[in-house]
Amino acid sequence: MLSTGKVDQRAQWLAAARKAMETEAQAILAASGRLDQNLIRAVELILGHSGKLVVTGLGKSGHIARKIVATLQSTGTPAVFLHPTEAAHGDLGVCQAGDSVLMISKSGATAELLDLLPPLREFNAAFIGILGNPSAPLAREMDVVLDAGIAREADPEGFTPTASSAAALALGDALAIALMQARSFTAEDFSRLHAGGQLGRNLRIRAGDVMHRGDEVAWVKPEDSLKHVVIAMSQHPLGAACVVSSAGLLTGLITDGDVRRALQDHDDIRTLRASDVMTPRPSTLSPDTLLHEALAFMEDRPSQISVVPVVDGSGMCLGLLRLHDIYQGRE
Repeated sequence: MLSTGKVDQRAQWLAAARKAMETEAQAILAASGRLDQNLIRAVELILGHSGKLVVTGLGKSGHIARKIVATLQSTGTPAVFLHPTEAAHGDLGVCQAGDSVLMISKSGATAELLDLLPPLREFNAAFIGILGNPSAPLAREMDVVLDAGIAREADPEGFTPTASSAAALALGDALAIALMQARSFTAEDFSRLHAGGQLGRNLRIRAGDVMHRGDEVAWVKPEDSLKHVVIAMSQHPLGAACVVSSAGLLTGLITDGDVRRALQDHDDIRTLRASDVMTPRPSTLSPDTLLHEALAFMEDRPSQISVVPVVDGSGMCLGLLRLHDIYQGRE
C-alpha cells in the first residue's frame, strides 16, 4: 500500500506534466496571435528566390530546425539543414545563389549564427528569423522576423527549453503550411513525396484496390437462415456478411455484433433469417474512395465502423473493406 506522501508526490508529478503542456499550449497560442504581415513577407521572400531554403540553428534550436526541414521537404518546399558550426568547415558548399535562409534562435544572439551572416550574404540570400527575442542582434540582420518569444518555459524553474522549442516549432510548421497554400500543394502532391509510407499510401490507394471481394466475402440472401449466415461468416472471417439480392444489390449487412445480439435476444434462433438480424441500408463506400477518406469515414464518428461494404453507383455490392485493411494494405 502506498504511503500518503508517495501518493501526494505522484499527484505532483501529474500536475507538473499537465502544467508543462498547458504552458507550451499558451506559448503557441500567443505566438499565433502575433502572426502578421511578416509571415506573408516570409512566404513571398521564399517564393521569390529560385533556390532552396537553408535552415540553421544550434543546440535545441538545431533539433527544431531539422524537424522543420523535414516538414518543408514533405510539403513541397526544397529545404536543407545547415549546422552553423560545420558550415565554417566546408558545409557552406550546400548553399548556392538564390537560396533563402531561415535562422532559429531562442536568444537571438547565437554567436555561431551571427558568424554565418557574412559568408551567407555572399549568396545574396534573404534572411528570415524565428527568434525568441525580436530585439536581439540577429533580429537586426534579418529581412523578416517571426516572434517566438515566450512568457516562461514549461518546467517548474523556468529554464529548460520547452515552451520556447514548442513555439519555434509551431512557427516553422505555420510557415510550411502557408507555403503549401501558396504553392497550391495538394494531397496528390503529398502522396507522390510519401510513396513508401502509410500517409502517402492512404492518399494514393483507393478502397477498390484493397477491399475483399469474390470468394473472400461471406455473401448471403435475405431469406437465408441465421445458421447459414453464421456458417458463411465462419468460413469467411471478415467480421461481417453482405446481404444481397439475387441481382447482387446490397440490402443489408450482418456483423459479428449483430449475430451476438440475436443470440442474446432470442431463445430459439431457428426461425431467424438474415433479414431479421441485418442492418438495412448500412453505411457504404465507393470503390473510388481514397483510403484516407475511408479512414476518416470509419473512425471519425461516435461509433467506429470496423468493416464497411463497397458498392458501385447502382448499389451493386462489390466487396468489404475492413479498418485493418487500410492500415495493413493488401497490395
